[in-house]
Amino acid sequence: MTTDNSDAKRPVLGLIVPPAAGLVPPEGPEMYPEIDFIAQGLALSSVDKEGYDQVIDQVVEAAQKLAARGAQAVSLMGTSLSFYRGTDFNEELVARLREATGLPCSTMSHAILRGLRVSGIERVAVASSYIDDVNQRLVHFLGQNQIQAVCAYGLGVNDVTAMAKISTQELVDLCLKTWDMAQEQAPGQAQGLLLSCGGLVSLEAVRQVEDKLGVTVVSSSPAGFWDLVATAGLDLWPQAMGRLAQERQTA
Repeated sequence: MTTDNSDAKRPVLGLIVPPAAGLVPPEGPEMYPEIDFIAQGLALSSVDKEGYDQVIDQVVEAAQKLAARGAQAVSLMGTSLSFYRGTDFNEELVARLREATGLPCSTMSHAILRGLRVSGIERVAVASSYIDDVNQRLVHFLGQNQIQAVCAYGLGVNDVTAMAKISTQELVDLCLKTWDMAQEQAPGQAQGLLLSCGGLVSLEAVRQVEDKLGVTVVSSSPAGFWDLVATAGLDLWPQAMGRLAQERQTA
């Protein structure tokens, strides 16, 4: 159940999400059934720089609304929306969110970095739903944080509503294709795989790909929830998450 704080004993965590509907992504309640998640939508029109520029100034206000609704911590659950201007902007954004709400805050870009770091991944194969420009911005962001993308491949989608409709099998195929590309371009270099885009419903795909490849897959939405729970200071074990759930949240 993902309502406002009807039971004071249950933690309430706030999500700033790109789609206008402001729905809670399904991974959160599946991973953490003991938490109530609430969401505030940004009405992102497209997953590209033009779309990001239209909504980025609304992020702080959305966080304040979540705080007013009882959120105990807040995350911007949009990976590309937080990395598209680089690592300094992402850090500044987190600082602004904290100052405006007085709450622990994070972003999904922080979450994927945290997931890669605690998994010991310094060289990664990058799979995404993104168009080429956004993929290039992600590779640059990772490089700014001492993580090398040995290859990057995206589906070329920039329709916000289309992301959640990409099937588990399509995501598995995307990850396996990206991993094969990494082995062709830099044999033996990739230590894991990043599946980037917070709009993807990816828990089952992560499990399948990890079983097939035997490597950690850090995926935006599961990592985002995992990171937000840690940011909130909650000592809770995620369900059905895959290899990242086994790592200590110390990064």
